[in-house]
Amino acid sequence: MAQKSGRRYSTAAAQIERKGYTVDEAVPLLQKVKYAKFDETVELHMRLGVDPKHADQMVRGTVVLPNGLGKSKKVLVIASGEKQKEAQDAGADFVGGEEIVHKIQQENWIDYDAVVATPDMMRLVGRLGKVLGPRGLMPNPKTGTVTVDVARAVKEVKAGKVEFRVDKSGVIHAPVGKVSFATDKLLENAQSMIQAILRAKPAAAKGKYVRSATICSTMGPGISLDVTAYNTKLV
Repeated sequence: MAQKSGRRYSTAAAQIERKGYTVDEAVPLLQKVKYAKFDETVELHMRLGVDPKHADQMVRGTVVLPNGLGKSKKVLVIASGEKQKEAQDAGADFVGGEEIVHKIQQENWIDYDAVVATPDMMRLVGRLGKVLGPRGLMPNPKTGTVTVDVARAVKEVKAGKVEFRVDKSGVIHAPVGKVSFATDKLLENAQSMIQAILRAKPAAAKGKYVRSATICSTMGPGISLDVTAYNTKLV
């Protein structure tokens, strides 16, 4: 089976030229060369000219993809009082207060894709750093997941809100949809993510901001993007 998969990969890769494609060219090509039997996630990878070890060069943010990610995220809201009802009415999958915090601590419970918390609950939620932090689930005011407007936060996550953050090596890895999406919808999502990352350029970043970029499906070969225009727009 491994050899068969290898041949499929090689056949797909052979259809991709060694050049920088525009996103408009890359997305339909990615869909053309797909070979996996499941609906793969399409991922964008951008290597940035920043040093994440310096706080003033950290790149992170959120974007609501216009066409979602192809699945509804399960949202946990940690709140108290009337905010719990607001969260439930907005479509949150799990809602609770201190008892939810204890459940996560005692059971290492992580059956959700996003966590929203009200500011007054952060004194308790702060205890969950070891569980939520490594999984990128820790609520943060910068990404709109620590807020009194829990209804809006839940609706945004459900609508396709994606958080992006540069890793230790200066690369952002972000999902932008499914291979099965209509080409124009997948293209719109990819462009929205790219523009959000460009807007997030820190003032302390010097030189070329976008070093390289690749778009690919879960199993498919990467397609290099021409990043010239991305850096030109930032001058």
